[in-house]
Amino acid sequence: TIFLDEIGDMPASMQPKLLRVLEEKVIERVGGNRVIPLDFRVIAATNQDIKQLMGEGRFRSDLYYRLNVIPLHLPPLRDRTGDISLLAEHLLRKTAAQTGRQVPLLSSKALELLENYTWPGNVRELANALERAFIQFHGGRIRECDLPGAVTAVKSRATPRPQNHYDLEDLCVLQRL
Repeated sequence: TIFLDEIGDMPASMQPKLLRVLEEKVIERVGGNRVIPLDFRVIAATNQDIKQLMGEGRFRSDLYYRLNVIPLHLPPLRDRTGDISLLAEHLLRKTAAQTGRQVPLLSSKALELLENYTWPGNVRELANALERAFIQFHGGRIRECDLPGAVTAVKSRATPRPQNHYDLEDLCVLQRL
């Protein structure tokens, strides 16, 4: 199985070569003189509108129809906030397994911030934010103060708290001072 990420960015000069490989299921090594048969499946992804690129002459229609056998549309993470808690749990378990540390829990406020953030970088950005929080957290729970500033800025704009009001999650900031 071959995964072609950002297929919409493929240069026009490469598209006929890829099309040939997909249609004939053979390659010839650079400098070689014999064809090598291949057995493979292709998964291609892009965040661009391929039909628009075809209309502009920047993507070959025959390649599009060769790749578009079973189209899947995945909405951006901001449109499927219900997936965030499951993804966060999976990503934290993965990071914990890689580091040999205990899997942390997410505080309710941290989860709320994650669900309110727009995630312009989609799952990759979520993974990076959680990895950063994993590195910074102390104790058994990731709190809002462990999250990156871009994520916590959403909360400060949305629900300002009165001054001189502290809760248990604020203690992580005070403990580090």
